[in-house]
Amino acid sequence: MLSSSGMLLTALIVLWRKGVPAYITAYKWQAWLLASLTAIVGYFGEDPRLYVVSGVLVLLKGVAIPRLLGEMQRRFGIEPKTRPYVNTEISLLAAGLLVLFAYVIARPLMAVTELPTREGLPLAMALLFVSLFIIVSRRKAITQVIGFLMLENAIALVAVVGTYGVPLLVEFGVFLDALMGLLVMQIFVYHIHETFDTIDVEQLTRLRH
Repeated sequence: MLSSSGMLLTALIVLWRKGVPAYITAYKWQAWLLASLTAIVGYFGEDPRLYVVSGVLVLLKGVAIPRLLGEMQRRFGIEPKTRPYVNTEISLLAAGLLVLFAYVIARPLMAVTELPTREGLPLAMALLFVSLFIIVSRRKAITQVIGFLMLENAIALVAVVGTYGVPLLVEFGVFLDALMGLLVMQIFVYHIHETFDTIDVEQLTRLRH
């Protein structure tokens, strides 16, 4: 429950703070919280395989991916700051409504399950909705990449709390999907910057017209 709340809080930080370094830090903490939750479930569920999943989470999402994001930030750090499509106040209000909506949707599911992790289900669904909102409400491509990565974390969180652990092979498949997705998006963002000298997706929309 505490780890799920912390993961949701890191997504809200992205809506509240301004600056890609803060977003990268929020994602890194989110990954560590997901890893800790996975290890806790492995301990109480007596599933040692989840320790392996937790370790891979730390190495891939808690260390490797934040470093790649940091490299992207250093590459494009000289870009002028851009305003998001939705300002901070409205973004936080929308996030609050999405959290309430997640609790409404998750209530019937919580009523039919006896899993020890069922209390984290609405928080996991709220993280899913907030991550989607980050993707559609931000203008910088790199911020949208972070939103996508948080969305993948949210899916993993739903799997962990909704099944009290996930099969090792399935989780490794998700890891590879996330890593390949990041690498493809990194190449895509680099290409955008080299071609248009900006990673502001609003500017790209104007160029199309």
